[in-house]
Amino acid sequence: MDKLEAMRVFVEVAECQSFVAASRKLDVSAPAVTRSIAKLEHALDVRLFNRTTRHVRLTDSGVRFFEDAKRILEDVEQAVATVSGSYAEPKGTLSVTAPVLFGQIHIVPVLTEYLRDNPSVTVRALFYDRISNILEEGLDVAIRIGHLKDSSIYATQVGCVQKVVCASPAYLKKRGVPGRPADLADHEIIHASTVEPSTTWRFGAKGVREAVKVSPRLHCSQNGAAISAAMQGLGITRLMSYQVGEDFNEGSLVRILRGYESSPLPVNIIHLEGRQANAKIRSFIDLAVARLRANPYIDH
Repeated sequence: MDKLEAMRVFVEVAECQSFVAASRKLDVSAPAVTRSIAKLEHALDVRLFNRTTRHVRLTDSGVRFFEDAKRILEDVEQAVATVSGSYAEPKGTLSVTAPVLFGQIHIVPVLTEYLRDNPSVTVRALFYDRISNILEEGLDVAIRIGHLKDSSIYATQVGCVQKVVCASPAYLKKRGVPGRPADLADHEIIHASTVEPSTTWRFGAKGVREAVKVSPRLHCSQNGAAISAAMQGLGITRLMSYQVGEDFNEGSLVRILRGYESSPLPVNIIHLEGRQANAKIRSFIDLAVARLRANPYIDH
């Protein structure tokens, strides 16, 4: 059995999550792909995929082998490029995911610059207010806000952001500025559910904590809608600092209860490959780290 070729087939099936789709990309028959995976599993004496009539998913052993196999294949490609006198240049399709507003405000400018500098690359930009599984969803790079739980990924921290409470100057002039979290009970509340899933808002850090049950007048499933409503003077909302930093600078929103804010949340760029990540991933991460660390709306 050609182990490198078997690894290529395995990686393609893992990324496509389909034997048929992998066979199309590899330009071989689906039965040939099935046989290759069966031989590889037999040689390794381990099951790499869980198969159903509709889905193909990696087993725990398959996840570990995927990371190693992909890294080995990239090392081989780099070795061939080096010995032939050519060097890997960014090419192919790069898949990047980020939270919706973070992506729209802070990642799109990085992607625009990256595409101008790398004409052989196309980009899939996927912005969701949920945590994506970069392996199962076939993603190359993800921007995550919050503390990381997955130790199998490579992460580069670019700064921190903060949950902030804010309102328009007109609203605060009319209703007054709350001096402490408990005062929110006397105010109109706009609830952005992706930032604060619970209507119990928690404040404070370093052992001094306070929880306040709010009664929202408006519930928003999209952060942009909460920002718009707050700017129109409907009430007080809680958002992420990077979402409203420019609005604070322009004076259209005012940051309040700053002394009660909870601990900052780290912003990380994550990916599965380490030092040997291929050129399209390495070059994007290098650019994104530089631009995000210089971003005035991300604390450092």
